[in-house]
Amino acid sequence: MSDSGADVTAFEAKTRLSELLRETERGRSFVIRRRGKPVARLVPYVRDEQAADLSRVLKAFREIRGRVSGRVKVRRLIEEGHR
Repeated sequence: MSDSGADVTAFEAKTRLSELLRETERGRSFVIRRRGKPVARLVPYVRDEQAADLSRVLKAFREIRGRVSGRVKVRRLIEEGHR
C-alpha cells in the first residue's frame, strides 16, 4: 500500500479490508479501483457534530476572506505572526 489517498485494487481491498479500515480510522483515505478505473472511495466517517464544526470553520474563513482585499500571501502572514 502507498501513502494517504492511496489507490488500492478491488482484490487488495477485499483481502486487506481490516487493515484498510484501521488506516481509515486514523484518517487515511483510499480509492478502490477495478481494472484500473476508480469505483469507490473509502474515507473516514464524519459524525454530524464534526461536519457542523467544519461548516462553522469554513463560514468563518469565508467571512474573514470577505474583509480582506487583494491577494493574500499566507507564508508572509505566518512569518509576521512569528515576530
